[in-house]
Amino acid sequence: MSLPPLPTLSELLHPQTQPAAIRQAADRSTDELDPVHLFDMSWRKRGAIQHRILPRELTGTDATVVVLSGRHFPSGSHKVGPAYSCLREKLLAGEIEQDGSTLVFPSTGNYGIGGAWVGPRLGLKSLVVLPEEMSAERFEKIRAYGADIVATPGSESNVKEIYDEVARLRADPNNRILNQFEDFGNYRFHRFVTGGSTCELAEELIEQGIGERPAAFVSAMGSAGTLAAADELKQRFPSCRTVGVEPVQCSTLYNVGYGSHAIEGIGDKHVTWIHNVRSTDLLVCVDDQDCLESLQLMQEGREVLARELGLDEGWLESMDGIFGVSGLCNVLASIRAAHHWGLKRGDLVFTVATDGFDRYPSVLRRLTEQNGPQTAEVAKARIDTLHDRSRGLVLDGTLAVRRRWHNQKYFTWVEQQGKTVGELEALWSPAFWEEQIAQVPELDARTLAQRGS
Repeated sequence: MSLPPLPTLSELLHPQTQPAAIRQAADRSTDELDPVHLFDMSWRKRGAIQHRILPRELTGTDATVVVLSGRHFPSGSHKVGPAYSCLREKLLAGEIEQDGSTLVFPSTGNYGIGGAWVGPRLGLKSLVVLPEEMSAERFEKIRAYGADIVATPGSESNVKEIYDEVARLRADPNNRILNQFEDFGNYRFHRFVTGGSTCELAEELIEQGIGERPAAFVSAMGSAGTLAAADELKQRFPSCRTVGVEPVQCSTLYNVGYGSHAIEGIGDKHVTWIHNVRSTDLLVCVDDQDCLESLQLMQEGREVLARELGLDEGWLESMDGIFGVSGLCNVLASIRAAHHWGLKRGDLVFTVATDGFDRYPSVLRRLTEQNGPQTAEVAKARIDTLHDRSRGLVLDGTLAVRRRWHNQKYFTWVEQQGKTVGELEALWSPAFWEEQIAQVPELDARTLAQRGS
């Protein structure tokens, strides 16, 4: 089997530039497993960047919170983009071929699901390594896309156990590791595609009079790939600030904390290699229970939201399925950051909903079993949680704090994963990150050459 046509990052940022025959085929195909949907790994759908603007009545802030929605990507999450980007770069470098080898995707969920989707679309075998306590829907999706699974002990924050299993798998020469936590294909996808899309959305909203300036980009740290979008925003809008998010229950950057939590996709007890910590201006820690309860409020409490906040029922209906747990985590952190900085009308706070509700019904069933049903009174109390400025923890990214975050990388990456101190120190330089994004045009040119375009 020969490789299907591969999209460039430029074509994923601007789908209108894709070859007409490919774009038409992608629009016509209803088969989720059709390789032509590689060209759908874009924030744009039918020309529009998929997003929701949250009403101030819901957020309780003067600033406008804008949520980019990733659930329309192939596999149901934008994490398929980094999985493809990391794989594309290794294909172009000749490090991976269609030789019967197996792609190994270490993950806590959505990146693994993306790898499960993208590998077989290119005629390759995929193996996903993820913790055994992830939601049942995650395991179901991975298997449905034709990938194998190795379940490691623990929950979301047990990434060392994932690394231990990957080290074992690496000993087999037929396995090819695509590690989102260290692979700069992840950074490049989000800096170029997610960041570029957010910049264009900001310009559209400003032109429409919905805002005056991007004030912040907010994202939880899983791999910290999504947070790279903020680096692009800062290039075009220098006053924009970067907000990282982690669970209170696993506050690794806040106070070198550790522990288990229930926000699938973030908070992994280490500082990732591809996290540009020197560019991170604020850290917000969010309670995982607040995220679960806010998800239930948004998914099952619409009548209460309409009655108590006067929200339009049509708008509420449009929000059906938009959020997963990490998406609500990002929204809560956006609200906390807006309050912390005293943001005003005209300020735009951008964040992302990585996936949709389709992979969390079992999570809400478990929440109901533990806490009982969400009554109207319970839902009203959860609205108060959204508006409570005192909840969570906040830490400003002073230069000294950022240096500490940088130094924390040593323990995972130098002591455990074989990086050198010299490689670590290179990450402290802002020029290093600009060199990473500067590689995109050459990678795209090689992609077009491989495609014969």
